[in-house]
Amino acid sequence: MGKRRRSTEMVRSQTADYTGLIAGISDLLEAARRTAARSVNSILTAAYWEVGRRIVEFEQGGKARAQYGEATLAQLSRDLTAKHGRGFSKRNLEQMRAFYLGWEIAQTPSAQFEARARAKLPAAVGGQMALPAPSAELNPGLVLSVFPLSWSHYVRLMSVEKPHARAFYEAEAIRGGWSVRQLDRQIGTQFFERTSHSKQQAAMLARGQKPKAEDAVSVQDEVRDPYLLEFLDLKDEYSESDLEEALIRHLEWFLLEMGAGFTFVARQKRIRVGDTWYRIDLLLYHRGLRCLVVIDLKTGAFNHADAGQMNLYLNYIKEHLTLPEEADPVGIILCARKDDAVVKYATGGIKARVFASKYLTCLPDEETLRQEILTTQRALTGRKTIKEI
Repeated sequence: MGKRRRSTEMVRSQTADYTGLIAGISDLLEAARRTAARSVNSILTAAYWEVGRRIVEFEQGGKARAQYGEATLAQLSRDLTAKHGRGFSKRNLEQMRAFYLGWEIAQTPSAQFEARARAKLPAAVGGQMALPAPSAELNPGLVLSVFPLSWSHYVRLMSVEKPHARAFYEAEAIRGGWSVRQLDRQIGTQFFERTSHSKQQAAMLARGQKPKAEDAVSVQDEVRDPYLLEFLDLKDEYSESDLEEALIRHLEWFLLEMGAGFTFVARQKRIRVGDTWYRIDLLLYHRGLRCLVVIDLKTGAFNHADAGQMNLYLNYIKEHLTLPEEADPVGIILCARKDDAVVKYATGGIKARVFASKYLTCLPDEETLRQEILTTQRALTGRKTIKEI
């Protein structure tokens, strides 16, 4: 009995040691990934500031007027995209220019360099932007300390019109280590205005530093930040969970194999509307209808927000991805709840009568898709349960 007890205790001790080993290595890798993402983000931010500086100085050197400046950006966008890939749309270049105009790199009394929002934005003079006072150029050795926030943070800060409010949010984000989601929430709830009018500003600032559950950003989200992926010219197809990924992959296979004329275009297609990024779960093309088909997977109950988001997708695709000879895109919303499934068609600008008479004769009916979702979901859940046993 004594030997068996000692053997059992040894096994438990080894198991605990191994569990600790796994936990320690996992923490190390997660911290390393976060550090790598933040380092690249700092380099990205500094590079974009420098791009903005060069654009402004080129325009001012040529005494560029507003219209000429816009034409320059359009041409620059085409040339940079052809040479370096994604990330250099005209909108992005406008933001880089605005970033340089809105932030300066200055030397502190301790001879250190820091980036800070300008107290006053440069004014337009005679149809052109007054050139800011010269400031430090990009120095790779100063990158990490000069820009402590990510490019996503600065993009969100640029939407704050009042310079003093922008400086406030920047300082609080740095002081509290705010995630982009926390910064977005604080700006959206007018934290600056509420604090300014409060008689207990210190208490307000202390409460504002406390993150909420929805503010958390996973290490995967940090590494797969759309701006980072653009900057590094990397692909970014991924799904939030293994079960969702398996479900959308199976539905993709089901639609392609059922002989209804579908062809594959993209999975987890990333699009940018304004300064917000969205991901389309699945984008197919229907050969018979000659139109793109957007498929969006939801794991909760269907609501009006799902329809609104799909309408946004359809409008974007109609404007940016649909060719002149193609028909308007169609959306299919799949709500795969645990015990039920809902399928909704979104028609965009297609008239209801035209959709019913033409499109529904080619697309799979709602009940067929609903049953396939339920069957697939039960099979995948069962397979996952078996693996965990």
